[in-house]
Amino acid sequence: MDWLVDWIASLQIPYLTEPEARFLSHLIFASIIAVAAPGMLIILTWLERKIIGRIQNRIGPNRAGPFGLFQAIADMIKMFTKEDITPANADRVVYNIAPGLAVISSILVFAVIPFVPGFIGADLSVGILYVVAVGGFGTLAILMAGWSSNNKYALLGAFRVVAMLLTYEIPMVMALIIVTMVAGSMSMAQIVEAQSSMWYIFTMPLVFLIFFLAGVAETGRSPFDLIEAESEIIAGFHTEYSGIKFGMFMIGEYVHMLALAFLSAVLFLGGWQIPFIDITQFPGLVSAILGFLSISLKTFLFVFIMMWFRGTLPRFRIDHLQNIGWKFLVPLSLVLLVAVAFVVRLFAPGSSSAVPVVPGALSALGAPGEAVALLAANLLVLAGTVSFVSRMARRSKNRQLRAVAAVEPVPAK
Repeated sequence: MDWLVDWIASLQIPYLTEPEARFLSHLIFASIIAVAAPGMLIILTWLERKIIGRIQNRIGPNRAGPFGLFQAIADMIKMFTKEDITPANADRVVYNIAPGLAVISSILVFAVIPFVPGFIGADLSVGILYVVAVGGFGTLAILMAGWSSNNKYALLGAFRVVAMLLTYEIPMVMALIIVTMVAGSMSMAQIVEAQSSMWYIFTMPLVFLIFFLAGVAETGRSPFDLIEAESEIIAGFHTEYSGIKFGMFMIGEYVHMLALAFLSAVLFLGGWQIPFIDITQFPGLVSAILGFLSISLKTFLFVFIMMWFRGTLPRFRIDHLQNIGWKFLVPLSLVLLVAVAFVVRLFAPGSSSAVPVVPGALSALGAPGEAVALLAANLLVLAGTVSFVSRMARRSKNRQLRAVAAVEPVPAK
């Protein structure tokens, strides 16, 4: 943000001091994010309909505007013109706060996203902790909507939020802790800089899979969309919402999906970095354009994957999803946390700060050695997990076969 502060100061506005210029730059950044993030709903909804249409051998929207580009605008007009209904026995204050909180919680994540070199809303030293904190508002908004609607189906959807989203929050936080340990910082900008030599998706692929799957569950998208399963509980937590309030929940879902894609790009694909090119050596404007194009391409790669999930994967049962979370992802993330911590300690390079760190036994191998060790730890944990799950599956299958054989009558000779 320093270059934006310098640009505002260069305008030589009377009585505008440096603190006021910094405040104005943050205000401009917040305004851009507050408008651009929800505005992406127009592009994302059209893109999702087109992608899923191709997956399902359909054309997708093609009536409203060229290639159906105005379909999202038509839907937006429909949302604004629909009647806004509030149930008679609903808790009106909580009921009306929930949609706005769902949108705000998703937008707040962008405050710590480093879009280009030197351009970040707030380079917090606890950026990862901030993301976890504001991400919880989304879960709270859904819980508030279901509880305040005075509707049994909405309440069931809210209960599923508590059961499922909090389950997948644990492995997601574990993955964030692992990234923090390896990077040595919770600052999002420093995590991007720590990947200048090797992106974490290559050194920690299993950590990335845990983070991304848990993140998709946090967004409530397919196949984790049990909180709004129309085939079981009508529409889940937003059954009683209509008009613009329903549209705000939709905006919150898509902005949350975009935020998850940005976080995945920042934490595991080097953010704005381009392989073999140091864009910080270019002039300011060129560096900003290259960095923004880089992080945008990576972000839309993850957006495409999430849309691909929705077009191909069925909705799973809630007990299956809970079993995957508690019996598989949580233990796996804990084992991986211990393995990565062991590697990081072995390769600790030491420190000359006020609180020095004793160098690790393998610190002489440097960053390349640590990258290889991290990859080996991920692959070993993955191989052990596959072996354990296969053995348990065979044992369960044999137990079922023995139970069937004990019930079936033995044929007479």
